[in-house]
Amino acid sequence: TLAYNTVIDGFCKSGKVNKAYQLLEEMKVKGHEPTVVTYGSVIDGLAKIDRLDEAYMLFEEAKSTGVELNVVVYSSLVDGFGKVGRIDEAYLIMEELMQKGLTPNTYTWNCLIDALVKAEEVDEALVCFNSMKNLNCSPDSITYSILINGLCRVQKFNKAFVFWQEMQKQGLKPKLITYTTMISGLAKAGNILEADKLFERFKANG
Repeated sequence: TLAYNTVIDGFCKSGKVNKAYQLLEEMKVKGHEPTVVTYGSVIDGLAKIDRLDEAYMLFEEAKSTGVELNVVVYSSLVDGFGKVGRIDEAYLIMEELMQKGLTPNTYTWNCLIDALVKAEEVDEALVCFNSMKNLNCSPDSITYSILINGLCRVQKFNKAFVFWQEMQKQGLKPKLITYTTMISGLAKAGNILEADKLFERFKANG
């Protein structure tokens, strides 16, 4: 099984998902039991190329055979459904994950928050952000960047700046795109002084 898992994971990582899928089927025919690693690799591979219905079928198959799925597998589906705007399904996967007693990690939350922001459901994304913190899951620079970008897109520049300040207090380093988004947002909000200060800090940080 270990050899199969290694080859299947390699196929998935190199984009040869069909070959990985065929190998999974071959593995079952030959009497080798796929593990959470096997299913996880193929589900993630399928989700990344938007073959989500097949990924979900495998997810259900794994559960029906008694394989204990982990946060990594659930996160692959939250990410996959979220990226194509199938928000309701992403939510259902997230709910099931928590009902199983598993804890979503920062990556899982980021996938859901990003999906909501892209769907212009920024208020809902903020609800998720609060849930994340209430469950003692620490936001990272990606979480803050997603929210700052989303808030600027819906013209909530002052709220975005609150998140910017919170990010700084947490000692998290913003990416270039977050700097430019925030500087532009402050300028549009007429807060030229803060925009200028941020631009100077950006230049100083190189």
